[in-house]
Amino acid sequence: MKRSFAALTAVAAAGTLLLSACGGGASGSEQSSGAAATAKSAADLGGMDKLVEAAKKEGTLNVIALPHDWANYGEILDAFKKKYGLKVTEANPEGASQDEINAVKQLKGQDRAPDVVDLGSAFALSAASDGLLAPYKVATFDDIPAGQKADDGSWFFDYGGFISIGYDAAKVTDPPKTLADLKKPEYKGKVALNGDPTKAGAAFAGVYAAALANGGSFDDIKPGVQFFADLKKSGNFIPVQSSAATIESGQTPITLDWDYLQAGYAAKLKGKVDWKVTVPTDGVYSNFYAQGISKTAPHPAAARLWEEFLYSDEGQNLFLKGLSRPARLPKMESAGTADKTALAALPKVEGDVKLATDAQVNAAKKVLGDEWAKALG
Repeated sequence: MKRSFAALTAVAAAGTLLLSACGGGASGSEQSSGAAATAKSAADLGGMDKLVEAAKKEGTLNVIALPHDWANYGEILDAFKKKYGLKVTEANPEGASQDEINAVKQLKGQDRAPDVVDLGSAFALSAASDGLLAPYKVATFDDIPAGQKADDGSWFFDYGGFISIGYDAAKVTDPPKTLADLKKPEYKGKVALNGDPTKAGAAFAGVYAAALANGGSFDDIKPGVQFFADLKKSGNFIPVQSSAATIESGQTPITLDWDYLQAGYAAKLKGKVDWKVTVPTDGVYSNFYAQGISKTAPHPAAARLWEEFLYSDEGQNLFLKGLSRPARLPKMESAGTADKTALAALPKVEGDVKLATDAQVNAAKKVLGDEWAKALG
């Protein structure tokens, strides 16, 4: 999942596969009964101490599609467990945003259903539109910039970045600096996305970036679809979902992905792969992922406590440590609470940065759903 930020206010991207394990348990209505299931703030439960007490009584938090090397989620999950002593059940860590939504719908009423989701922005909007998310405002809700949260708190941006080009310096001796460079014949069989753009936020953002680099706009993503159709026709684009494993194996020598994930791969594979990262100047695309609480969460207090932790200074600095740009970063920089070492390590970005509106993102998602398979086969 998951970008200089003082000049920005956003970033996007995320995850795959539906749960397959069998299970069951208490019904969602039974589990979600009580004040926690309808609490719209910690104050509704009597304050943070009462929220912590209620979450500990539940004892468990169910998360989905949170790879440990994505935006530092491994350390974030460990810190949450250590701080509050809750058990965290992690389902389908490599899942995509659409799979998270599917799980919320299909596992409703089961004790293994997701309590919380971490979705690409387009998918957060659709989940809210479908009435799947519970309104809730964390204590630091006012620190999240306008336009990066639903007014009722049904979703709110958490972290983000920029679409970047990553490459194996040992296999790519003439490194691409722009999206246009990816058309070069020497890159045949080398270019990959992080998933299917109709399902995964990172891949969706890659197509949007390609549209901006090829005469498109936030209102017109079709040039991005055509760009990848042309790359496939030339043999440059390969239908392999990129990951640290495919990079290490040599399957995906060049990838389009979030800058914070690329930087994470470089750190993880140090000594094995000389992975380099650059943000292209011809398709500067930035966006956030978004948090949401399932309206039918089996552990509603734990879900709300998780969000309070993520949006505390501690949680936001852990996202920053993962080389992503947390939603509260502008406020934290002003207050002097942002981790300065982590801030200095963020990938550099040049060029004009603008953000798509909710309506533009929704429209682009529909176009992709209609056009991607036809264009790419």
